[in-house]
Amino acid sequence: MGRFGFSQDLGIDLGTANTLVFVKGKGVVVREQSVVAKNIQTGEIEAVGNTARNMIGRTPGNISVIRPMKDGVIADYDTTATMMKYYIQKAMRNRSFLAPKPNVIICVPSGITMVEERAVIDATKQAGAKDAFTIAEPFAAAIGADLPVWEPTGSMIVDIGGGTTEVAVISLGGIVTSRSIRTAGDDMDDAIMQYIRKTYSLMIGERSAESIKMDIGAAGEVTEDEELDIRGRDLLTGLPKTITITKKEIAKALKDSVESIVSAVKNSLEQTPPELAADIMDRGIVLTGGTSLLRNLDQVISDATKMPVFITEDALESVAIGTGKSLDYIEHFKAYPQVSNRSTND
Repeated sequence: MGRFGFSQDLGIDLGTANTLVFVKGKGVVVREQSVVAKNIQTGEIEAVGNTARNMIGRTPGNISVIRPMKDGVIADYDTTATMMKYYIQKAMRNRSFLAPKPNVIICVPSGITMVEERAVIDATKQAGAKDAFTIAEPFAAAIGADLPVWEPTGSMIVDIGGGTTEVAVISLGGIVTSRSIRTAGDDMDDAIMQYIRKTYSLMIGERSAESIKMDIGAAGEVTEDEELDIRGRDLLTGLPKTITITKKEIAKALKDSVESIVSAVKNSLEQTPPELAADIMDRGIVLTGGTSLLRNLDQVISDATKMPVFITEDALESVAIGTGKSLDYIEHFKAYPQVSNRSTND
């Protein structure tokens, strides 16, 4: 608690695609894209978040729009720290200037290295945190999805975000087995861009690829065939061009990414102790994260595992909500900073 009787603590879901900030007692107050626009001549930050994302593909030569997070970890340290400072200040903008700095719990991929984890903690402190602790992303997602993580029963969570897919089996407040792969939403966007380039000699940007994925993207076999007109630059003539693509084509483009995710889920199930596997068979597999909303993905995973699969109600916010709820156990994080946030099979 702060010296004025209110909590200053924050939970941050620092994702490859989006950053969400949870303020204790208020809930999720910041939902922004993990994007920064930077002046490459002066080094100054021109825009952060959603404003910066709107500049992608539309900037002059002296402005570079970058995503400082890649595959769930920091790719550009200084820019990440600046971005986080912006989000922390935005979340705390109504606080008194005399209020103490916040403690921050920040989620990280379960497959993160100690060096990468240290970079996240240091960047969070540089951004204005009094102290910073990490929590494994799938564990935070499970808490946010209201799974019985503290009970002696097995729960499987599959968090499919922008940079990573996190699969974990959780029981008795810990991760029994986990798998983190760097195949998720960004990989799907890239697959769409490459397919259209190879098939139609048409170049499109990442924003267009993401829109295509959201509009007509699907996993597995597609029966109904929607069509969508897309614009890009013809690689043969260099001129703008419009083509029509189908839902079946996009499903084909996404096939490898979907298969990688399904394989990660099956591999985790194979490593799960029999008693916990039986619990999962009864309770089902829970999907969360923005990319879990891809059409038919839940059915494809269900068909492959022969288990029921459910998508959480707040798929986009589960990790942030879980990270925020973990603030209630911040004394545990202070006492066991390395035990509480790493999976048992790291």
